[in-house]
Amino acid sequence: MFTPRTGRRAVVGSAAALLLLAVTAVAGPAATADSERPPSADPAAVRDWNAIATDTISANVGATRPSGQAAIWHGFVSAAVYNAVVGIQGGYAPYKWRLRGPADASPEAAAVTAAHRVLLTYFPASRTPLDAAYADSLAGIPDGSAKRQGVAFGKRAADHIVELREGDGRFATVEFNAPPAPGVWRPTPPNRLPFIDPWLARLRPMSLDSPAQFRPGAPPALSSARYAQDVNEVKNMGTATGSSRTPLQTETAQFFGGNLIVQFQTALRDHTARHQVGIAETARMFAAVNTSATDAVVTAWDAKLHFGFWRPITAVQLADTDGNPATEADPRWQPLLTTPPHPDYVSGHTTVAAAVTRTLTGLLGTTRIDLDIPSEITGTTRHYEYADRLNRDMINARVWAGIHSRAADLAGCHAGHRVGAWILTHHFHSKRPPHPQILLHPTCPRGTTN
Repeated sequence: MFTPRTGRRAVVGSAAALLLLAVTAVAGPAATADSERPPSADPAAVRDWNAIATDTISANVGATRPSGQAAIWHGFVSAAVYNAVVGIQGGYAPYKWRLRGPADASPEAAAVTAAHRVLLTYFPASRTPLDAAYADSLAGIPDGSAKRQGVAFGKRAADHIVELREGDGRFATVEFNAPPAPGVWRPTPPNRLPFIDPWLARLRPMSLDSPAQFRPGAPPALSSARYAQDVNEVKNMGTATGSSRTPLQTETAQFFGGNLIVQFQTALRDHTARHQVGIAETARMFAAVNTSATDAVVTAWDAKLHFGFWRPITAVQLADTDGNPATEADPRWQPLLTTPPHPDYVSGHTTVAAAVTRTLTGLLGTTRIDLDIPSEITGTTRHYEYADRLNRDMINARVWAGIHSRAADLAGCHAGHRVGAWILTHHFHSKRPPHPQILLHPTCPRGTTN
């Protein structure tokens, strides 16, 4: 029987299709060509390397070091990871970079490579654990051109951040030389350590135009009623013994008595995992938050160095020198927590917390931040549904700990709020900046009371 040519092609084509299906059924997924496999893009890689960065930074800088220095390194690592991921996937504007990577590269390979390379650049003493972690991460990514291209682009993203930060003022010689006088900071008991890391006050910010861009006004004058109110509040509520604090208030003070940067990293890893955030969005959240935290630290240290205002322990013990009749000296007064070795005004904790919460509310488009924050000091975890509640607790915690005046806490919160809003209007957005109503929504309390 004669079969037309088109008919023969149809028969042959059908037979070939059936044969291909049979082979695929037997061979399974392994028969899929490398070019057809989607590039590896597991967001867990960003979270894992944030945890590795946290451990590395803590090992080199000090997990309990009373400085904001940890925020700086997290800012650098997170920016490199973000550029590595969005440079491939797109969707968001890269941070101070115009280069785009191959669309078929693995953003996962790029992310782990960028993080590893930045950490190794700044912490070469940690090469052994970093190289081991990097090898483990790469082993979990399928071999092929996507992986190779991702690795190459991740290196470029890391090198770009390192180059951007050259000559930024890190570890520059900066000294606080103001002689002791009423209202002027001086080393505090029990260790009487010098001003720690004053170079942070002169570090080139990651986004702001200058460290002083959001410097607040001066602290209350020693002769003012506001100053007396602050001193008397912290004297009563922040004392180590005989305080009017409730058990919950004491626990709140202790809860935020450790490394705030580590607390936020842990909370963000949990948040992005619970909400199943994709790799680009995860990288964006870490980068935006940690850039805000970096510039918040610079802002806080600028104010500390500029105003050099004394800590509550000094203000209470030497109240007979302040010229204010509404304060009374107590030479034996001690705070609940040990006073960190840097000036009171402004609070680094409240500045960073406000910058982080402002950034999160802008990214999420709501003041509902849904963070589970752990504390290595108390061994407990607190859930913060809304940004304003977190900032309120942070402000009160530093007063109840006896280590900050309320004026320093409030000024820090409002400065941090402005830092976070600035970051989001200049970086990490998609087609346009966040809606201004989100950025203007207040998350810092007003007034002078709790």
